[in-house]
Amino acid sequence: MSSVAAALRQHAPKYLQTFGRRVPLGHRKVLSYITRCQTGELGNLVYQCDTCERKHWVGRSCGNRHCPNCQHHKTAQWLAKQTAKLLPVQHFIVTFTVPKELRPLLRAHQRDGYDAIFNAGSQTIRILLANDKYLGTENVGFFGALHTWGRDPATYHPHVHFVVPGGGVSRDGRRWLQTPKDFLFHHGRAIRLYKKRFAKEMKKCGLYKSMPYGVLKKKWVVDLKPVGNGQAVLKYLAPYVYRVAITDNRIEAIDEHGVSYQVTPSGTKQPISQKVSGHEFVRSFVQHILPPGFQKIRYYGFMSPNCKMQLEQVRWLVWLYLGWTYWLGSAFPTPQPTPKPRPTCKDCGGNLTLIAITRPDGRVILGNPAAVHVRGPP
Repeated sequence: MSSVAAALRQHAPKYLQTFGRRVPLGHRKVLSYITRCQTGELGNLVYQCDTCERKHWVGRSCGNRHCPNCQHHKTAQWLAKQTAKLLPVQHFIVTFTVPKELRPLLRAHQRDGYDAIFNAGSQTIRILLANDKYLGTENVGFFGALHTWGRDPATYHPHVHFVVPGGGVSRDGRRWLQTPKDFLFHHGRAIRLYKKRFAKEMKKCGLYKSMPYGVLKKKWVVDLKPVGNGQAVLKYLAPYVYRVAITDNRIEAIDEHGVSYQVTPSGTKQPISQKVSGHEFVRSFVQHILPPGFQKIRYYGFMSPNCKMQLEQVRWLVWLYLGWTYWLGSAFPTPQPTPKPRPTCKDCGGNLTLIAITRPDGRVILGNPAAVHVRGPP
């Protein structure tokens, strides 16, 4: 079966051999995890069928956040959690990016560059909403999600999507203040402020003098859209939160020369097939690997778990503003993630029960070795 892991197993070794120690250690680790994921090289999960008692060995998952195989259930959990946090108000998505002339600099200094987008974008939102011409309070809450790719994984396009409820809590903490319908703040003013804040962040990290000459005079993009109650935009963002650049279902074919995958060109809905060399596929993938420990989802204001004002307090103020009673507000069901289905026996269809976990060398680290009789997968 064609997959991202299979493509990397085919072409990553030659890529690493070609570039050697020039490949960052973090990239080498991620490639090592993904290429060994569910192969048995990381150990095995040993299941026994409840019906026919046949034993099944399943390669352990790597659990790496860049691995397409390991993130499906986390995506569902995140979507359910964030949907439960939505307030019953209009939401907006505000997207901050950088001109293409800046992308090489950010790719070479990812941690500082991504921090600059996060910090400059979040400051822009908070400063404008605190202005009396707009909302008039700094007591707001929102979250941002980093993306580094476009429709094609070969494209390096760092940007941050912020999901912002249309309102905030008054400065005295007693009232909910609502933004006008379909309006958060002026688009042009957001662009000007964002550029200034981004330049300030680049000075802080020592990269300001490395910025291309005249880039601050280029056209910068700040996209601002109303998105209704926010549920649709969460469903859009969720698949990107726990994956990188490309999914398995887009891989069409893999051979010793390259990889074919589907791309949907901008402005169209019809995917086309595109083939690249193995070297180019690996290069495209690794450019989206995040620095170790980097937070690609960040929460601000009352959306942050560290905020003194709890989200439930804010929700209560929104209900009062809308004229809802407490029982009405609390009657809304909290979405729950779909439970992870139990594995089933490929021979009889019975449910499988986990009886052991093994190390790569076959030693049992959980379960009874005598009951397992592990000698390696049949």
